[in-house]
Amino acid sequence: MLVLLSPAKSLDYSSPLLSQRATQPRLASDSAELIRELKALSERDIAALMSISEKLAALNHERFQTYETDFTKENSRPAILAFTGDVYQGMTLSEWSAADFSTAQKRMRILSGLYGVLRPLDLMQPYRLEMGTKFSNTRGKNLYEFWGDIITDLLNK
Repeated sequence: MLVLLSPAKSLDYSSPLLSQRATQPRLASDSAELIRELKALSERDIAALMSISEKLAALNHERFQTYETDFTKENSRPAILAFTGDVYQGMTLSEWSAADFSTAQKRMRILSGLYGVLRPLDLMQPYRLEMGTKFSNTRGKNLYEFWGDIITDLLNK
């Protein structure tokens, strides 16, 4: 059985890491393809696309511009430790043991507009890109078309 989570809009890249284990995102080349297209957007384009404030658009424009294809502990953090929304706060990760993180790595997946599917310990860089965003791209008119069956196939494996 897999537990599927949505990502959170709120992120924390400053607090101490609760686990030193980290894995690489499995669909990183697809993410890099999306980033190449997102880098072409202006701050105004991002604000309109995501229906967000100018301040948030500027932040995400900067994130897209500085995105690196090599995931390191300096530019990334494990997904489960980066998201800080209600669901992630409710998991009281500070109380987890190494075995808890290992179990989550096997049984939990986080759906993502930018990364497709993340395991809890997959490294990710800060971003905002909701799956429902109607971002026209090389694979279609939105992110559902971009990811197509890739996410379903990976979850079925």
